[in-house]
Amino acid sequence: MIDLPIIEKKSNLPRKPDWLKVRLPTGENYKKVRSLVDNYKLHTICQSGNCPNMGECWGEGTATFMILGNVCTRSCSFCAVATGRPISLDLDEPQRVAEAIFLMQVKHAVITSVNRDELPDKGAAIWHETVKLVKQLEPTPTIETLIPDVKADWAALETMISAGQEVVSHNMETVHRLYRKVRPQAKYERSLEQIQRIKDFGKRTKSGVMLGLGETEAEVLEIMHDLLLNGCDVLTLGQYLQPTKMHHEVMEFVKPEQFQFYKEKGLEMGFKYVESGPMVRSSYHAEKHVF
Repeated sequence: MIDLPIIEKKSNLPRKPDWLKVRLPTGENYKKVRSLVDNYKLHTICQSGNCPNMGECWGEGTATFMILGNVCTRSCSFCAVATGRPISLDLDEPQRVAEAIFLMQVKHAVITSVNRDELPDKGAAIWHETVKLVKQLEPTPTIETLIPDVKADWAALETMISAGQEVVSHNMETVHRLYRKVRPQAKYERSLEQIQRIKDFGKRTKSGVMLGLGETEAEVLEIMHDLLLNGCDVLTLGQYLQPTKMHHEVMEFVKPEQFQFYKEKGLEMGFKYVESGPMVRSSYHAEKHVF
Protein backbone atom coordinates (compact mmCIF):
# COMPACT_ATOMS: atom_id res chain seq x y z
CA MET A 1 0.00 0.00 0.00
CA ILE A 2 1.31 3.43 -0.92
CA ASP A 3 1.17 6.17 1.72
CA LEU A 4 -0.43 9.18 0.08
CA PRO A 5 0.34 12.66 1.40
CA ILE A 6 -2.37 14.36 3.43
CA ILE A 7 -3.62 17.40 1.57
CA GLU A 8 -5.17 20.08 3.73
CA LYS A 9 -8.33 21.69 2.40
CA LYS A 10 -7.95 25.40 1.98
CA SER A 11 -10.89 27.71 2.51
CA ASN A 12 -11.92 29.92 -0.39
CA LEU A 13 -12.91 32.61 2.09
CA PRO A 14 -10.50 35.53 2.54
CA ARG A 15 -8.17 35.51 5.53
CA LYS A 16 -9.39 37.75 8.32
CA PRO A 17 -7.09 40.47 9.64
CA ASP A 18 -6.03 40.41 13.29
CA TRP A 19 -8.64 42.97 14.34
CA LEU A 20 -11.44 40.53 13.44
CA LYS A 21 -10.29 37.64 15.60
CA VAL A 22 -12.59 36.71 18.50
CA ARG A 23 -12.33 34.45 21.51
CA LEU A 24 -14.23 31.16 21.62
CA PRO A 25 -17.38 31.23 23.82
CA THR A 26 -16.67 30.14 27.41
CA GLY A 27 -17.84 30.72 30.98
CA GLU A 28 -20.79 29.86 33.20
CA ASN A 29 -23.08 32.62 31.90
CA TYR A 30 -22.52 31.45 28.33
CA LYS A 31 -23.43 27.90 29.34
CA LYS A 32 -26.55 29.14 31.15
CA VAL A 33 -27.81 31.09 28.15
CA ARG A 34 -27.02 28.19 25.82
CA SER A 35 -28.99 25.85 28.09
CA LEU A 36 -32.02 28.16 28.19
CA VAL A 37 -32.04 28.58 24.42
CA ASP A 38 -31.83 24.82 23.91
CA ASN A 39 -34.34 23.85 26.60
CA TYR A 40 -36.98 26.33 25.41
CA LYS A 41 -36.40 25.39 21.75
CA LEU A 42 -35.72 29.01 20.86
CA HIS A 43 -33.95 30.52 17.88
CA THR A 44 -31.37 33.28 18.21
CA ILE A 45 -29.87 35.43 15.50
CA CYS A 46 -26.63 34.95 17.41
CA GLN A 47 -26.53 31.33 16.20
CA SER A 48 -28.45 31.56 12.92
CA GLY A 49 -26.51 34.63 11.79
CA ASN A 50 -23.09 33.36 12.94
CA CYS A 51 -22.58 36.49 15.04
CA PRO A 52 -18.94 36.98 16.08
CA ASN A 53 -20.03 38.59 19.37
CA MET A 54 -21.99 35.58 20.62
CA GLY A 55 -19.38 34.64 23.19
CA GLU A 56 -19.20 38.16 24.63
CA CYS A 57 -22.95 38.77 24.72
CA TRP A 58 -23.95 35.33 25.99
CA GLY A 59 -21.20 35.56 28.55
CA GLU A 60 -22.92 38.70 29.86
CA GLY A 61 -26.29 36.91 29.95
CA THR A 62 -27.86 38.54 26.90
CA ALA A 63 -29.05 37.17 23.55
CA THR A 64 -31.06 38.38 20.57
CA PHE A 65 -34.08 36.15 20.16
CA MET A 66 -35.34 35.35 16.67
CA ILE A 67 -39.06 34.66 16.38
CA LEU A 68 -41.26 33.27 13.57
CA GLY A 69 -38.97 30.27 13.11
CA ASN A 70 -35.50 30.07 11.59
CA VAL A 71 -36.29 29.79 7.87
CA CYS A 72 -36.57 33.04 5.89
CA THR A 73 -38.60 33.65 2.74
CA ARG A 74 -35.97 36.08 1.42
CA SER A 75 -32.71 35.20 -0.33
CA CYS A 76 -30.36 38.03 0.63
CA SER A 77 -26.84 37.29 -0.60
CA PHE A 78 -25.15 38.24 2.68
CA CYS A 79 -27.25 36.34 5.22
CA ALA A 80 -26.43 33.06 6.96
CA VAL A 81 -30.05 32.38 7.97
CA ALA A 82 -31.61 29.45 6.07
CA THR A 83 -33.81 30.37 3.09
CA GLY A 84 -36.85 28.40 1.95
CA ARG A 85 -40.47 27.64 2.74
CA PRO A 86 -41.06 28.03 6.50
CA ILE A 87 -43.04 25.54 8.50
CA SER A 88 -46.36 26.51 10.10
CA LEU A 89 -46.45 29.15 12.82
CA ASP A 90 -45.53 28.15 16.35
CA LEU A 91 -48.24 29.86 18.40
CA ASP A 92 -46.52 28.97 21.70
CA GLU A 93 -43.31 30.77 20.72
CA PRO A 94 -44.22 34.16 22.30
CA GLN A 95 -44.76 32.53 25.70
CA ARG A 96 -41.47 30.59 25.54
CA VAL A 97 -39.54 33.72 24.58
CA ALA A 98 -41.06 35.65 27.48
CA GLU A 99 -40.25 32.86 29.95
CA ALA A 100 -36.65 32.64 28.76
CA ILE A 101 -36.18 36.41 29.04
CA PHE A 102 -37.59 36.24 32.59
CA LEU A 103 -35.22 33.41 33.57
CA MET A 104 -32.26 35.28 32.10
CA GLN A 105 -33.28 38.33 34.18
CA VAL A 106 -32.27 40.70 31.41
CA LYS A 107 -32.97 44.40 31.79
CA HIS A 108 -33.04 45.02 28.04
CA ALA A 109 -34.35 42.44 25.55
CA VAL A 110 -33.66 42.38 21.82
CA ILE A 111 -36.02 40.49 19.53
CA THR A 112 -35.77 40.01 15.77
CA SER A 113 -37.33 37.70 13.18
CA VAL A 114 -36.97 36.14 9.78
CA ASN A 115 -39.08 37.47 6.92
CA ARG A 116 -42.41 35.68 6.58
CA ASP A 117 -43.66 37.09 3.29
CA GLU A 118 -46.05 34.17 2.81
CA LEU A 119 -48.16 35.22 5.82
CA PRO A 120 -51.01 37.69 5.20
CA ASP A 121 -49.85 39.88 8.11
CA LYS A 122 -46.09 39.21 7.63
CA GLY A 123 -46.08 37.68 11.14
CA ALA A 124 -47.27 40.91 12.81
CA ALA A 125 -49.66 39.14 15.22
CA ILE A 126 -46.86 36.96 16.63
CA TRP A 127 -44.66 40.04 16.92
CA HIS A 128 -47.34 41.89 18.88
CA GLU A 129 -48.05 38.96 21.21
CA THR A 130 -44.35 38.38 21.95
CA VAL A 131 -43.67 41.98 22.91
CA LYS A 132 -46.89 42.18 24.93
CA LEU A 133 -45.98 39.11 27.00
CA VAL A 134 -42.43 40.32 27.64
CA LYS A 135 -43.80 43.68 28.76
CA GLN A 136 -45.95 41.89 31.37
CA LEU A 137 -42.86 40.53 33.14
CA GLU A 138 -41.80 41.84 36.54
CA PRO A 139 -39.40 43.53 36.55
CA THR A 140 -40.31 44.79 33.09
CA PRO A 141 -37.41 44.92 30.64
CA THR A 142 -37.00 47.55 27.98
CA ILE A 143 -37.24 46.11 24.46
CA GLU A 144 -35.69 46.67 21.07
CA THR A 145 -37.36 44.97 18.12
CA LEU A 146 -35.37 44.51 14.91
CA ILE A 147 -38.12 44.06 12.37
CA PRO A 148 -38.11 42.96 8.72
CA ASP A 149 -39.33 44.77 5.64
CA VAL A 150 -43.14 44.57 5.54
CA LYS A 151 -43.34 45.29 1.78
CA ALA A 152 -45.32 48.48 2.42
CA ASP A 153 -48.02 46.71 4.44
CA TRP A 154 -48.29 49.63 6.82
CA ALA A 155 -51.15 48.08 8.82
CA ALA A 156 -48.87 45.12 9.58
CA LEU A 157 -46.11 47.53 10.57
CA GLU A 158 -48.35 49.30 13.07
CA THR A 159 -49.32 45.97 14.63
CA MET A 160 -45.65 45.00 14.94
CA ILE A 161 -44.57 48.19 16.70
CA SER A 162 -47.58 49.02 18.89
CA ALA A 163 -47.10 46.57 21.78
CA GLY A 164 -44.85 48.80 23.89
CA GLN A 165 -41.25 48.35 22.72
CA GLU A 166 -39.02 51.37 23.20
CA VAL A 167 -36.72 50.97 20.18
CA VAL A 168 -37.65 49.75 16.70
CA SER A 169 -34.85 48.89 14.32
CA HIS A 170 -34.96 48.12 10.61
CA ASN A 171 -31.65 47.49 8.88
CA MET A 172 -30.83 49.08 5.54
CA GLU A 173 -27.89 46.62 5.32
CA THR A 174 -26.10 48.25 2.35
CA VAL A 175 -25.86 51.30 0.10
CA HIS A 176 -28.34 52.13 -2.67
CA ARG A 177 -26.23 50.89 -5.59
CA LEU A 178 -25.81 47.39 -4.13
CA TYR A 179 -29.44 46.73 -3.19
CA ARG A 180 -30.35 44.62 -6.22
CA LYS A 181 -27.38 42.33 -5.61
CA VAL A 182 -27.40 42.21 -1.81
CA ARG A 183 -31.14 42.54 -1.00
CA PRO A 184 -32.91 41.50 -4.24
CA GLN A 185 -36.39 41.35 -2.67
CA ALA A 186 -36.10 44.67 -0.88
CA LYS A 187 -36.22 48.29 -2.02
CA TYR A 188 -33.98 51.04 -0.71
CA GLU A 189 -36.67 53.74 -0.76
CA ARG A 190 -39.24 51.45 0.82
CA SER A 191 -36.97 50.64 3.76
CA LEU A 192 -36.32 54.35 4.28
CA GLU A 193 -40.06 54.99 4.28
CA GLN A 194 -40.56 52.21 6.83
CA ILE A 195 -38.05 53.89 9.16
CA GLN A 196 -39.79 57.25 8.74
CA ARG A 197 -43.18 55.68 9.55
CA ILE A 198 -41.72 54.09 12.68
CA LYS A 199 -40.42 57.50 13.73
CA ASP A 200 -43.79 59.11 13.02
CA PHE A 201 -45.38 56.47 15.27
CA GLY A 202 -43.29 57.85 18.14
CA LYS A 203 -40.57 55.21 18.48
CA ARG A 204 -36.83 55.59 18.79
CA THR A 205 -35.54 54.41 15.41
CA LYS A 206 -32.43 52.48 14.53
CA SER A 207 -30.77 50.98 11.46
CA GLY A 208 -27.64 49.04 10.56
CA VAL A 209 -25.32 48.99 7.56
CA MET A 210 -22.65 46.40 6.68
CA LEU A 211 -19.36 47.54 5.19
CA GLY A 212 -16.99 45.63 2.95
CA LEU A 213 -19.53 44.68 0.28
CA GLY A 214 -18.02 46.97 -2.35
CA GLU A 215 -19.39 50.36 -1.28
CA THR A 216 -17.43 53.61 -1.48
CA GLU A 217 -16.91 56.15 1.29
CA ALA A 218 -19.14 58.60 -0.55
CA GLU A 219 -21.92 56.00 -0.70
CA VAL A 220 -21.67 55.32 3.04
CA LEU A 221 -21.96 59.03 3.78
CA GLU A 222 -24.94 59.18 1.39
CA ILE A 223 -26.87 56.42 3.18
CA MET A 224 -26.09 58.07 6.52
CA HIS A 225 -27.56 61.30 5.15
CA ASP A 226 -30.64 59.47 3.81
CA LEU A 227 -31.23 57.76 7.15
CA LEU A 228 -31.12 61.06 9.02
CA LEU A 229 -33.57 62.61 6.57
CA ASN A 230 -35.94 59.71 7.24
CA GLY A 231 -35.95 59.92 11.01
CA CYS A 232 -33.23 57.47 12.07
CA ASP A 233 -31.90 58.07 15.60
CA VAL A 234 -29.32 55.30 16.04
CA LEU A 235 -26.88 53.88 13.48
CA THR A 236 -24.72 50.76 13.60
CA LEU A 237 -21.87 50.11 11.17
CA GLY A 238 -19.99 46.80 11.10
CA GLN A 239 -17.79 44.64 8.90
CA TYR A 240 -19.52 42.16 6.61
CA LEU A 241 -18.19 38.61 7.07
CA GLN A 242 -18.92 36.06 4.35
CA PRO A 243 -20.74 33.07 5.94
CA THR A 244 -19.86 30.59 3.14
CA LYS A 245 -18.30 30.67 -0.31
CA MET A 246 -21.86 30.70 -1.72
CA HIS A 247 -22.57 34.10 -0.18
CA HIS A 248 -21.59 37.58 -1.34
CA GLU A 249 -17.83 38.01 -1.47
CA VAL A 250 -16.02 40.22 1.02
CA MET A 251 -14.68 43.00 -1.15
CA GLU A 252 -12.75 44.78 1.60
CA PHE A 253 -11.83 44.46 5.25
CA VAL A 254 -12.50 47.99 6.42
CA LYS A 255 -9.87 49.24 8.85
CA PRO A 256 -10.76 50.33 12.38
CA GLU A 257 -9.66 53.89 11.60
CA GLN A 258 -12.27 54.13 8.84
CA PHE A 259 -14.97 52.94 11.20
CA GLN A 260 -13.91 55.62 13.67
CA PHE A 261 -14.15 58.22 10.90
CA TYR A 262 -17.73 57.16 10.17
CA LYS A 263 -18.60 57.30 13.87
CA GLU A 264 -17.31 60.84 14.20
CA LYS A 265 -19.07 61.94 11.01
CA GLY A 266 -22.33 60.33 12.10
CA LEU A 267 -22.34 62.12 15.44
CA GLU A 268 -21.50 65.40 13.69
CA MET A 269 -24.41 64.82 11.30
CA GLY A 270 -26.87 64.40 14.16
CA PHE A 271 -27.35 60.72 15.03
CA LYS A 272 -28.03 60.24 18.74
CA TYR A 273 -25.82 57.14 18.86
CA VAL A 274 -23.37 55.64 16.39
CA GLU A 275 -21.87 52.20 17.01
CA SER A 276 -19.14 51.79 14.39
CA GLY A 277 -16.44 49.13 14.37
CA PRO A 278 -15.38 45.91 12.65
CA MET A 279 -17.18 43.69 15.19
CA VAL A 280 -20.31 45.82 15.61
CA ARG A 281 -23.63 44.12 14.84
CA SER A 282 -27.22 45.42 15.00
CA SER A 283 -27.87 44.51 18.62
CA TYR A 284 -24.36 45.16 19.94
CA HIS A 285 -24.57 47.33 23.10
CA ALA A 286 -28.29 47.76 22.33
CA GLU A 287 -29.08 48.56 25.97
CA LYS A 288 -27.34 51.93 25.50
CA HIS A 289 -29.74 53.04 22.74
CA VAL A 290 -33.01 53.19 24.68
CA PHE A 291 -32.72 56.73 26.06
